[in-house]
Amino acid sequence: MLETVKYLIGTAGPSGFSSKSTAEEVTGGLCPDLRRITAIITGATSGIGAETARVLAKRGARLVLPARSLKAAEDTKARILAEFPASEIIVMRLDLSSLDSVRRFVAEFQSLNLPLNLLINNAGKFSYDHCISEDGVEMTFATNYLGHFLLTKLLIKSMIETAKKTGVQGRIVNVSSSIHSWFSGDMIRYLALITKNKSEYDGTRAYALSKLANVLHTKELARRLTEMEANVTVNCVHPGIVRTRLTRDREGLITDLVFFLASKLLKTIPQAAATTCYVATNPRVGKVSGKYYSDCNEASTSKLGSSLAEAARLWAASEVMVSADPHRPFPPQYY
Repeated sequence: MLETVKYLIGTAGPSGFSSKSTAEEVTGGLCPDLRRITAIITGATSGIGAETARVLAKRGARLVLPARSLKAAEDTKARILAEFPASEIIVMRLDLSSLDSVRRFVAEFQSLNLPLNLLINNAGKFSYDHCISEDGVEMTFATNYLGHFLLTKLLIKSMIETAKKTGVQGRIVNVSSSIHSWFSGDMIRYLALITKNKSEYDGTRAYALSKLANVLHTKELARRLTEMEANVTVNCVHPGIVRTRLTRDREGLITDLVFFLASKLLKTIPQAAATTCYVATNPRVGKVSGKYYSDCNEASTSKLGSSLAEAARLWAASEVMVSADPHRPFPPQYY
């Protein structure tokens, strides 16, 4: 109850920021000059990703905006350039649901010989409809997690090398959700089940599974980066639930009251992008890796989300999935 009250009134946490802070606010003040920073931001054509891109461009970062729709990415680029004409923005094609597309994007990016300081794995989708990716994996998991897993795996060497050459710490930010805590059970077994059986699919549980995978990916990657003594950190964030237009079927006092209370729990897009921008840029996060942030402050994950054993198990299964035959994408024990 106390935490809910703090959220509603925007009480600042140890970072000095709160649920009411915006992306521009958290990148002001102590935020370093980002003119030496090259950032890849997935899902930057709308919503939280677009605001993240806009604010990082305002602070001077060079942006690489990969997107499935080049037109949408060009529109985002045009909006940012209209506000900040000196921005350097590169648009590239990427469909995260396709492992082949991820590999092509990385090859194209590496051909540009650019440094890479910041990777923000922001793109995500929620679907009520069951769908399978071209790689034989349930689509929500493929887009929200597996594509980002491979993208990070293929770019991590570039990030480590950039950090060594420049002395500037590399940072990876995985955008998760508090909904990750809604999933319990055997992750890989459930993924195999909903991939093979449409009747077992539940959109909300599939989304929760993908967001839990983002949390566990963060934990295991942080462990590996520490073991490598790399000057690169990885953390994940819950951006909050974004305020959107609410539709009601009827008017009335009770309905008005419910929607009024619900609106107080939702964030504007600038507020929802704040935690991502804080973790990506703030000096206070410099020595932190493998953690989960909400409202610009460190927070707790679910019990399953804090399991090192589950993180290692997911990593091993993911390695199989990104190199597997599309007809048999899971480890042998799931057939």
